Amino acid sequence: MTGAADEIRLIEGRRVALDAALSGLVSVGVLAVDDFVVRDDPGLAEALAARFAELRARHAGHTPADIRELDEARRLYRAAGVDPTRTRPSSEALLRRALKEQPPPRVNNAVDACNLASVTFLLPIGLYDRDAVRGDAIVRLGCEGDEHDGIRKGPVHLAGRLGLFDALGPFGSPSSDSLRTCVLEETRRLLAVVFATASCAPATMRGHLDVLAALLVDHGGGAVTTRAVLGGAAGH
Repeated sequence: MTGAADEIRLIEGRRVALDAALSGLVSVGVLAVDDFVVRDDPGLAEALAARFAELRARHAGHTPADIRELDEARRLYRAAGVDPTRTRPSSEALLRRALKEQPPPRVNNAVDACNLASVTFLLPIGLYDRDAVRGDAIVRLGCEGDEHDGIRKGPVHLAGRLGLFDALGPFGSPSSDSLRTCVLEETRRLLAVVFATASCAPATMRGHLDVLAALLVDHGGGAVTTRAVLGGAAGH
């Protein structure tokens, strides 16, 4: 693991860390939930569909480039040296889906809760089966050859891009989660990561984590075992 600017330990003792090279550039909110029950939740799917309808009504006639709420996620990509018009944050992909009058993706209560939070904050959120993550996890820029198998897509290349890495390599990014660590019916321990720039105040990020935690626990049970903010600008 490369040098860490900030880190926390999960209840099982493993670290989640932000690479020192991203210090002052990136802020991430880390949330761990144990004893979660993965299931279908029609009520949550309805809430997500209602949020899509609200976004369509609010931004009717506008392109994503006109929507200021997307600026934070786009700044995140630029801070990492990535063009957000070529590689889109997952939150923007969801918003674009809403503007095109496409239905929200419906997967399970864990994924749907994260998607609802993502289109509420308009920030990308990664969601992972914590038991499929091997060893410590670090948020860093990818190196040449770093890639993971996407969910319902081919390889996701992370060279020079922001991602999450464990002992086996990359397992997620603000654009796409990985097949290796995706949440399945048997998943019981979750790891969720909210991505933003360092200009996102810790209090704001903690508020985002509170909303996400409530959605997950209300719709899947279990208990929050870790809630922390890594990175951010000095002095916040």
